[in-house]
Amino acid sequence: MTEIDVCDLDVVYLSYDEPQKEEFWVQIKNMVPWATRVDGVKGSDAAHKAAADASTTDRFILIDGDNLPTADFFNLTLNIKDEQYEKAVYRWRARNHINGLMYGNGGLSSWTKDFIYKMKTHENSEGDDATNVEFCFDPLYWPMYDCYSTTYPNATPFQAWRAGFREGVKMCLDRGHKPSVDEFKDKAHHRNLDNLEIWHNVGRDVENGIWAIAGARQGTVMTMLSDWDHTEVQWFDSLEKIWSECQSDDVEQIAQDNGKELARLDLDVAELDEEQSKFFKKHYRSNWQNQGPMVREIDVLTK
Repeated sequence: MTEIDVCDLDVVYLSYDEPQKEEFWVQIKNMVPWATRVDGVKGSDAAHKAAADASTTDRFILIDGDNLPTADFFNLTLNIKDEQYEKAVYRWRARNHINGLMYGNGGLSSWTKDFIYKMKTHENSEGDDATNVEFCFDPLYWPMYDCYSTTYPNATPFQAWRAGFREGVKMCLDRGHKPSVDEFKDKAHHRNLDNLEIWHNVGRDVENGIWAIAGARQGTVMTMLSDWDHTEVQWFDSLEKIWSECQSDDVEQIAQDNGKELARLDLDVAELDEEQSKFFKKHYRSNWQNQGPMVREIDVLTK
């Protein structure tokens, strides 16, 4: 077994167009003075390769542009048990500020240069469903159990809508493949469906939260109930075009109109107000306890 102190790894802050990226960069530099930054690289695959180029250590920590870690994460030690652990990517959970969800979306991650240089995903995908819009289906991409950060994708209406829209698309898919309407409830993973319905309904208590709800509903409807090409979700330019067509509309109307369509997918819609959203987030996973940075989700689920 090899032990690696997180503080001995390079830390790369990967930002693009997040409205709060300069503010967060100051906070991250105060927390992690040795952190470096990669900013404005278009394309998820290219951005991650740029992050690998910026790191001087073979394994490094990656912080997304809308994420703020907890300081104690950088005092942890990673116990590398064997060759698999040595090669794997670790993605820890983040708590989502909009809806309280805790899963890998936006969370801290630890990559190896070798993994990144070999991968072909998103804009560099060779057309495989599993790599068109995600990293996570590689067997060495490991969702970890613990949560060490909070993601804040709601600084502006557009950022919140885009965050919701993207998850509203990706949570519908079966390992990147779009199922038919008849297959949907059987093919989409049950945990993804749980998360999807929370994206659809929770968040009116935070700034721009209703835009995230509207975006999530719209993303699901466009993916499952239209002929829109869901792989366009990887391109922020494509999302900006969709946004330009709806940004001047009444956000509550967007949410309600798309909410009605979700009944065709047998998805529940609850128009939670601010107090109800606060109540949900207060109690959702309120007894959460981390189990150690090297505990994988699968280790807990299969106990």
